[in-house]
Amino acid sequence: MKTELKPGLFYLFHNENFLDLNPYQCGYADNAEGASFGPCTRNHYLFHYVISGTGRLAADDENGTEHNFQIHSGQGFMLFPFQVATYYTGKEHPWEYVWIEFDGVYAASIVEKAGLSIASPIYKPSDRVAAHEMMEAMMDMARDSDRTSYYKISKLYQFADCLIRGAGNKHIPLGASGSLSDYYLQTAFLYIEKNFMNDISVESIAQRCNIHRNQLLKLFKERIGQGPQEYLIKYRMSRAAQLLLTTEFSVGEIGNAVGYSNQLHFSRAFKNVYGISPKNFRDTKRNGKT
Repeated sequence: MKTELKPGLFYLFHNENFLDLNPYQCGYADNAEGASFGPCTRNHYLFHYVISGTGRLAADDENGTEHNFQIHSGQGFMLFPFQVATYYTGKEHPWEYVWIEFDGVYAASIVEKAGLSIASPIYKPSDRVAAHEMMEAMMDMARDSDRTSYYKISKLYQFADCLIRGAGNKHIPLGASGSLSDYYLQTAFLYIEKNFMNDISVESIAQRCNIHRNQLLKLFKERIGQGPQEYLIKYRMSRAAQLLLTTEFSVGEIGNAVGYSNQLHFSRAFKNVYGISPKNFRDTKRNGKT
């Protein structure tokens, strides 16, 4: 029988729609022997820092192939948007960790500067002082206190600074681009996140951003390497993957939930993103991989 995660500190951020960095949730857990979480997907970046103990991460790469990583205290691991992953506590030394889920205009840049990628998701800090400061900032965010959201967001910036410094990268600035472009891009992300289940189009996204369709296409291609339609489809499929793994809804019901009234069209779109059908994805992830 699967061991459930032990409850710990947890804080869910209010939706303030910060643009540069936007926190979603954070928490702390001290897990029992045999505990695991997943398989699941996230729509944002999710970072864990292991305070004590050991564990294992099983995460899919960009081609859907699963890779396993052993992790111990003083290290961390990053889960990426739309990535399927499961993580397991060590048998002899169950781990204790703190986590933060975040996104925003500079999120990808921060993760890159920390030396993390889908192919290399394990964080091995070379600066232990910065790593400890990062852990303290994460713990402070996880504590449900009377602090304002602005205090919490300041701790997220501190986390980002320590994450980069802990990796030994101390001198590379974020390099902000035009603030108006940042605003357009984040407005598009938020619009998709809130309306992905509806019949939205590139034109409606551009209209929400109050820019021309061609300008939106260029912005997406330059900043994230894909068009808004491709990003929308991947976002929908990520939400579908979550439902496949965490509910007993039928494939047709899940397709409807993410904006597809035609089950065949949904299944085709899902296979284009994950390489297998929704049914096979559910069966494989639940029963075929450990």
